[in-house]
Amino acid sequence: MPPTKSKSAAQAAALAAAARQTRLTGRAALLAVVICAIALSLAYPVREYIGQRQQIDQLLAQKQTMSAQVKALQAQSKKLNTRQYIEQQAEDQLHMCFPDEQCYQVVSGMPNVAEPAAPKAPPDPWYSKLWTSVQKADKEPAK
Repeated sequence: MPPTKSKSAAQAAALAAAARQTRLTGRAALLAVVICAIALSLAYPVREYIGQRQQIDQLLAQKQTMSAQVKALQAQSKKLNTRQYIEQQAEDQLHMCFPDEQCYQVVSGMPNVAEPAAPKAPPDPWYSKLWTSVQKADKEPAK
């Protein structure tokens, strides 16, 4: 009888272990499904969040460049509002001077090169030369 008891005890232990494995597997499967559902439900918002953060970073960089341009334009505007700067630009770029001043313009000592009277015609294109040679070959008698 003792071997039967150990046999039945072993069988009972195996059945209990199998029952525990099936319950654990079912729970694990349910847990996996829940985790997958949570991951799938969070995937889109996380992707949108990352995209929006990138867009915000781009807009901040664009804002910085725009503010730098605004500062440069404001500085240029301040310069253009001063009389001295306008007079300097008129002298430098337009070669103007005040009525009571005498202005001089320095001309280089190199003589101007005379332009050719008639521009040369561009050479014939390659295909017209080819066609002319084909026509010549067609007109010559064969020897």
